[in-house]
Amino acid sequence: MKDFKFLKKYGQNFLSDKNLLRAIVDDALVSKEDVVLEVGPGAGALTEPLLEKAKSVVSVEIDDRLISELKEKFEKFDNFTLVHNDIMKVSDEEIRSLVGDNFKVVANIPYYISTQLIMRFLESTIKAKSVTVMVQKEVAERLTAKAGDKEYGVISVAVALYGHARITRQVNRKMFYPVPDVDSAVVTVEVDENRNCDIKGVLKLVRAAFSMRRKTLRNNLLSNYGVKGEDFDSVITEMGFDTAIRGEKLSPQDFIALYEKLK
Repeated sequence: MKDFKFLKKYGQNFLSDKNLLRAIVDDALVSKEDVVLEVGPGAGALTEPLLEKAKSVVSVEIDDRLISELKEKFEKFDNFTLVHNDIMKVSDEEIRSLVGDNFKVVANIPYYISTQLIMRFLESTIKAKSVTVMVQKEVAERLTAKAGDKEYGVISVAVALYGHARITRQVNRKMFYPVPDVDSAVVTVEVDENRNCDIKGVLKLVRAAFSMRRKTLRNNLLSNYGVKGEDFDSVITEMGFDTAIRGEKLSPQDFIALYEKLK
């Protein structure tokens, strides 16, 4: 990889520290029982410890310059499958045919698609058991933020509605080559298989609640959700909140309760 030209359009920054790579696999709780969908194997640094731990690994790589190297590097592993494609263009049916319905996602991907990728698997018809991703530190803080935190917003609530997100480790920017401009963190989302609310309906309410962060929840919902003032006042008071509360003070469970009452 000495002469490899890193492409900005793919947001390529590679890791090589073997101890860190093994730790990321441990963070994802990968065992011999697991089928892993790896997104963005790059030069295969994370693929190797995944192959050592998992039952099987399906790696999806977009960069055609890396395909032959990955094939050659892992041809001795009978639990390795390589797919040359953009993960955001692979259908649920194709993914199901490759990994089934009971799998874990592990990804070291460009920062600009990290939240898209997480939501792609949380919202999917196929059921990942967990999603472990390396993301920009600030993104990790938004993904795991709680009600009242300054980072708390729509993505925080969205992830919490599907499962439980936690930061498993911080990663200094100097661990990558080329060195990016920001530090990173590993986030694991454990998917809740027993979720029983109308998540799409709740998220429509949440997006309205955060549409103008400087406005109160009441004003945002009156303007962007079509609720009547007297209905909102009655419901929010019944829930034990002040009518002047802001959306960032409500927990995901509060939003579920508010949605059900307004519905």
